Amino acid sequence: MTEREIQDRDGREREQRQEQGQELGLRERKKRETRQRLSDIATGLFITRGFDNVTIADVARAADVSVNTVFNYFKTKEDLFFDRQDEIAEQAARAFRDRRPGESAVAVFHRMFVEGLDGNAYQTAFHEGSEVWAKTVMDSPALTARQREIGQRSQDELAAILAEETGADPDDLGPRTVASMLMSAQFVLIQEIVARRLAGQSLEEMRADVYAAVERVYGLLENGIGDYAVKPA
Repeated sequence: MTEREIQDRDGREREQRQEQGQELGLRERKKRETRQRLSDIATGLFITRGFDNVTIADVARAADVSVNTVFNYFKTKEDLFFDRQDEIAEQAARAFRDRRPGESAVAVFHRMFVEGLDGNAYQTAFHEGSEVWAKTVMDSPALTARQREIGQRSQDELAAILAEETGADPDDLGPRTVASMLMSAQFVLIQEIVARRLAGQSLEEMRADVYAAVERVYGLLENGIGDYAVKPA
């Protein structure tokens, strides 16, 4: 084979690889779009009718696909609602890993929660419609259980990275305790926001109180709770 023939062959192989890569990229994009469309349609049905009153067949009918197609993308009905559960479960550990130089575990979660409030992020529930989402979960035992599982997974992953970065022994309760406290702080704040929204308060009406609550909660974590709730003599 001449040098020219080798070059031509290599060129054809490169073109084939590029075409295959483009085809795979297009296929993956279409799969992601289909997955998101199914989740959006299902979530709309769940919020409108109630999670327990909607079947996979209802979702498939509304999306004009087969039931098997829905199951190809989502193993359970709960997965359709919590379509970003992996991202949510990994978020706390990722935030800690990416903290700024000199930033403590408490400080990074304090900062991120305030930034979430500033940006009306869904992670804080400080956004329009958060009460509708929360009520859908509260009205369904299955969704409530799944939300609890996601929260526990998030706490476990945070505890693991805390243990790794601090060099804690396997039997050291420190990382698990800190992870529990950090996740509980977020949970309490989100519960407060949702409760106010369910009570009819607007974001602006509650804004000052919510920001003050954030400072109070993370202040307790930052300064410790050793002198908290001491019984009077």
